[in-house]
Amino acid sequence: MQGADINGLEAKIQKHYVASLYESGEDYGHGMLDLNILIQKNQCECLNESNDHPMVNALSSSGGHLVSDCDEQLIISITFNQLVKISAIKFKSPPSLGPKKVSVQDLVLGQLNFVKFQNVQNMQLFVKDSHSGDETTIIDHLAFIGSPIATNKMDDFQRVAGKKGENH
Repeated sequence: MQGADINGLEAKIQKHYVASLYESGEDYGHGMLDLNILIQKNQCECLNESNDHPMVNALSSSGGHLVSDCDEQLIISITFNQLVKISAIKFKSPPSLGPKKVSVQDLVLGQLNFVKFQNVQNMQLFVKDSHSGDETTIIDHLAFIGSPIATNKMDDFQRVAGKKGENH
């Protein structure tokens, strides 16, 4: 193209790209963002969730929360629609009923070992207990902070010709 304003085009792309990726509005720096927009919610599962307060509530910042059912433990399975690098897991919970120990790599909530989470598509979290030791754990919001890895999302591909299972 001749006469195109390269800097202007780049600024427009960055404006719309950043606006669509940063759903939470928080700046995590170094290209990190809230990866919840890449979660396949229909492929996720939580064992021991309350029927009235399922995990899907905690994956959205629009309200609602996740509550454990029979005891304080939860097993959370998350599936991303593409490979991601995870640098942090963010829990927002009431101080006394929030998770205390969460196992992904036997950790007490803090900084993740970033090297171990470079090529992630599925993640399972085991919430062992709550801060108060009560029989209930509440998670208002669960966020995964990191960056997507540039890959092809197979869900985006459509059949061009022929029928499923047909050889050409």
